[in-house]
Amino acid sequence: MARNSNFVWYELMTSDIDAAAAFYSQIVGWTAADSGMPGMRYSIFSFGERMIAGLMETPAEAAAMGAKPCWMPYIWVEDVDVHAEKVKAAGGQVYRPASDIPGVGRMAVVADPYGTVFNLFRPSSDAMPEPTAPGTPGLVEWHELHAGDGEGAWSFYSSLFGWEKERDMPMGEMGTYRIFKTTDRPVGGMMTKMPQSPVPFWLFYFAVQAIDAAKDRVTAAGGSILNGPMEVPGGSWIVQCLDPQGAVFGLVAPQR
Repeated sequence: MARNSNFVWYELMTSDIDAAAAFYSQIVGWTAADSGMPGMRYSIFSFGERMIAGLMETPAEAAAMGAKPCWMPYIWVEDVDVHAEKVKAAGGQVYRPASDIPGVGRMAVVADPYGTVFNLFRPSSDAMPEPTAPGTPGLVEWHELHAGDGEGAWSFYSSLFGWEKERDMPMGEMGTYRIFKTTDRPVGGMMTKMPQSPVPFWLFYFAVQAIDAAKDRVTAAGGSILNGPMEVPGGSWIVQCLDPQGAVFGLVAPQR
């Protein structure tokens, strides 16, 4: 399975670990368990035996700079240090220089030229989870960048990671939605963010079985629906949501 320049991990930075763990367990069916990482509290979201994402409190220094609860991706690169330099050379920022996490890998926290934060990551092991079919419940199904500038962001990410355009979808006043692939199939889309969005951000869609039932679980658990349900090309249904701590996420299902 190809791994270089692919999304390999996700992380929720939040203001309340316990509340976030309870919320997503109700919505997506994940379980959360402490990782045992020394020196900090870091939990792991899993679906069955498959690890999905990490969960941690927003670092104090980030919160002091105004960081809100959010989801962030980890993108696999062969050389974190080299890619961090490429980010800077392309007009991005390096917020946390490349450093080792014992027993886990090497990572850097960076941002694209428009301020969207993501992580460069090289795990200690080359092992990858077994691939699953698209739409498998409990997994991250789609990666959507609401960019400061869609074309500029595409130039940045495609040059940095070698991602390929699958196709463009005109969306009228909302501009162009560019579907991209990191390996052999589409995994996400990019667009210029809406004016009402205060900052650019990555939005991840978690697969569920039916969208209306999942939407009801979101509101019952204290979250809110920002947009949807709506049908998207291909016949899937999506909603865009806000968790109780303020992190944006999406849900996608094959049926209403």
